[in-house]
Amino acid sequence: MTAARQDRAGPPRVVIDLERLRHINCGLGRFCLYLGRELLRLAEGRFRPVFFLPDEARGHFPEGACDVIPAADWRKEGLQRLVRPFARPFLPRPAVRLWHVTHQTSTYLPLDARVPVLLTIHDLNFLHSSGRRTPWRVPRKLAGLQRLVDRASAITAVSQFTAAEVRRHLDVGAKEVHVVPNGLAPPPAASAERPAFLPEGPFLLTVGNGLPHKNYHVLVDMLAHLPDKRLVIAGKKATPYGARVERMIRDRGLEGRVIMPGEVSDADRQWLYEHCEAFLFPSLAEGFGFPVLEAMQCGRPVFVSRATSLPEIAGDYGFFFESHEPASMAAFVRAGIAHAAATPGFARSLQAHAAAFTWKAAAERYAHLYATMLSSCP
Repeated sequence: MTAARQDRAGPPRVVIDLERLRHINCGLGRFCLYLGRELLRLAEGRFRPVFFLPDEARGHFPEGACDVIPAADWRKEGLQRLVRPFARPFLPRPAVRLWHVTHQTSTYLPLDARVPVLLTIHDLNFLHSSGRRTPWRVPRKLAGLQRLVDRASAITAVSQFTAAEVRRHLDVGAKEVHVVPNGLAPPPAASAERPAFLPEGPFLLTVGNGLPHKNYHVLVDMLAHLPDKRLVIAGKKATPYGARVERMIRDRGLEGRVIMPGEVSDADRQWLYEHCEAFLFPSLAEGFGFPVLEAMQCGRPVFVSRATSLPEIAGDYGFFFESHEPASMAAFVRAGIAHAAATPGFARSLQAHAAAFTWKAAAERYAHLYATMLSSCP
């Protein structure tokens, strides 16, 4: 029996692009891992998942639990775009009924243009963080994303903010932009001991890679007005912006009070979340903002900017910086920590807010969209 006939005889085969599992420790890698696992749990009788995977990622799922398409370089859209016109007359009936492109930076699309595509867009951060010296990047990236939007039969965004950005900056035509918030995974086990890089005493925390839109330099200036505090900036620091922040720390004589350990283990990061006085996230561009929810999951007060999706994700439970002026930020953080400590049930309210974001709910929303799209396909 051919693959196409097998598809028609049983549940429809849906390709889910999990190629970013090759970078398991980045945000998109974790998105692919947790969404893939939940889709496997609920797929039975509804659709037949076909995971588009790098070979090294197969071990993240039970052997034989789903069909797999290897994420080989020759399948990239740059090559397939050249082959597609010549291959079209010779293609058999599609063996898959739907292809889910799980992020807007994917370089993979089905060879067969008859296969409907669901496109998930996480952010348009390049609109907010492109350097002034490279203004040409914005129209180039918008044009590339527009091609994906044109190819898609349906579009999802991970936040209302991202959905609004998509509608404002891209031509979606009559397509609805569905909002499917990301889930929050159960926290990993924390390290049993304080990380070796962190001296004794209270500390503030921020987490993320050293990129300009993370806006860490304002926290360094703020710390000069909090002489009794330390700050940990945990995340990849081997970047031009990371080097700039390290220079600031040295120039201001804040070595020992602003600590940049670089990338940390899951266990150490969880220890930092659980033991920090507060979590600070003055980012200027976020499609979703996982670290905010991860800190709330531990009951820690969070201080965030009002930029992009962060008000939506933190909701009524975040402290929002109204200014990035150092003395004002310092006073605001000190007052917020005191308010959180004096408010009964404050930590529990944060944890309840974070608990509302689940991968099960996200997977159910995607499965419902699969069913809707499949029902409208011949």
